[in-house]
Amino acid sequence: MPYQSSRRTGGDGRLTTALDPQDQGPQDACGVFGVWAPGEDVAKLTYFGLYALQHRGQESAGIAVSNGRQILVYKDMGLVSQVFDESTLDSLKGHLAIGHSRYSTTGASTWHNAQPTFRPTADGSIALGHNGNLINTHELREMVGELPGPAGELEIKGVEGATNDTSLVTALLAHHPDTTLEQRALEVLPQLRGAFCFVWMNEHTLYAARDPQGIRPLVLGRLDRGWVVASEDAALATIGASVVREVEPGEMIVIDENGLRSHIFAEPARKGCVFEYVYLARPDATISGRNVHEARVEMGRRLAREFPVDADLVMPVPESGTPAASGYAAESGIPFGQGFVKNAYVGRTFIQPSQTLRQLGIRLKLNALEHMIRGKRVVVVDDSIVRGNTQRAQVRMLREAGALEVHVRISSPPVKWPCFYGIDFATRAELIANGLTPEEIAASVGADSLGYISLEGMVESTGQPADRLCQACFTGEYPIELPDESLLGKHLLEATLQSPTMGRALPVLNNP
Repeated sequence: MPYQSSRRTGGDGRLTTALDPQDQGPQDACGVFGVWAPGEDVAKLTYFGLYALQHRGQESAGIAVSNGRQILVYKDMGLVSQVFDESTLDSLKGHLAIGHSRYSTTGASTWHNAQPTFRPTADGSIALGHNGNLINTHELREMVGELPGPAGELEIKGVEGATNDTSLVTALLAHHPDTTLEQRALEVLPQLRGAFCFVWMNEHTLYAARDPQGIRPLVLGRLDRGWVVASEDAALATIGASVVREVEPGEMIVIDENGLRSHIFAEPARKGCVFEYVYLARPDATISGRNVHEARVEMGRRLAREFPVDADLVMPVPESGTPAASGYAAESGIPFGQGFVKNAYVGRTFIQPSQTLRQLGIRLKLNALEHMIRGKRVVVVDDSIVRGNTQRAQVRMLREAGALEVHVRISSPPVKWPCFYGIDFATRAELIANGLTPEEIAASVGADSLGYISLEGMVESTGQPADRLCQACFTGEYPIELPDESLLGKHLLEATLQSPTMGRALPVLNNP
């Protein structure tokens, strides 16, 4: 079963994670997509599904397709629209596909860590995509190291350069010489700790699974001639699929020519990520029955009640602050307006301005609308503050545009703890809320006042019971017990699994 992995080296193929590398905000989780639909153009369906999930990861993208005889994987660094073109998608023929858009939370942002991952097996091959982050990677590494490798068996313990938790899981699933992949998955999944939404496939079958806490979202959809799984229901709407239901925490779904079947591999203990409602998910997504846009508008309403102020204009930081700003304006009676113009075509630039250019005030992302701001007291609504550099620049921009007063309102509580379940925040020492009070942060960023929504207000806005949400980045209370600090970290596997040679040749593995 031949496997080919393509790689392009265009000038814009390696994107940075932020416009300003000195101030990364909360970086998204990943997006996963899978489709089983004989007779449909599954590669293009996957492409459009990933396009709808682009907000969840912008570092790399990939698609794996099976025609029943072999799996072909194509992946590269960059946005979905940069990685794939018409001719590439036309070459990916089959009835079954999975796709992935990545932001790295374990393992560096390199081509070797792009997904879907691939492994040969005793009777074919497997490709897998992962949204989330595992916290027992050290245990998985030992398990992979103990896999038997008798003479003549194709080596599956690793692929050169791969240093992520996903590659380890793929290797464990791929080793099933005496059983089926389905049964092997039911053995492996209960041994994983942390956040995971997996989509994976062999030549004939689509699989999907969600961790027992259901930290990251995963939904099941229906096409006229097939089935779809995706991180968010917005991806289903994009390709014309109807929503069937969420994949339940602790559930594995299997889809093949015999239809759909479900296995419960662990007792569910729901702890959905509250930050999905604050920032990560698309506003048109619905998670656990709650529309994300409605939740964000309600957060703005509660902010207005908790931190009222006399002002002339409520304005969002686009696009993440827009729903909450509209809620704040509606509740307070202060007019809503756009005070910033966002450059829609910047996205993530691979050319970084030098420190000298930054000091000149280069503004790639936002510009102030002076005629809206001059002479006014403005309320600026955003979703979160990480280091504070971004807010400092925004407040300075508004002052320069003639704002009389600038009042910052944030639709989440102070972020004080790192996430180990799939969001790449700054380190705890870098989080501005750890060292300063809200009043001190306001002074630091140059605002006249600063108000964070209360934890209770945010949680109530989601419509979910507090005990069914993970709030660890705000409270430090992690729902899945963490290992020793030395066994955590984005680059844990770099030193031990990274190959000393990083060849540029296209790998082609053959499994006769």
